Amino acid sequence: MSGIAVGLKKGFLVEKRKLAPRPASRKGKLGKHTKFVREVVREIAGYSPLERRCIELLRNGRDKRCLKLCKKRLGTHKRAKSKREQCAVFLRTTQRKAK
Repeated sequence: MSGIAVGLKKGFLVEKRKLAPRPASRKGKLGKHTKFVREVVREIAGYSPLERRCIELLRNGRDKRCLKLCKKRLGTHKRAKSKREQCAVFLRTTQRKAK
């Protein structure tokens, strides 16, 4: 459209500026160093009792019981789902290594 006075696309025609990404936009992203440190800690410390119990429940096919246990211990449904998923990923990787 040419720069008309009224409507959705009214006003002087300008080109949208390309702004640099703000530091806040990378909040929550996992850095290389943090990932490495977490892997080392996991390797040394192993799994917590909650995680071990969760893994055992998942082995026996008790997904819902695992979710209920995690929800009771961690407080929220969202955290419980992510914890159950972490345990399930661990189980899948160990079963792949076993084959």
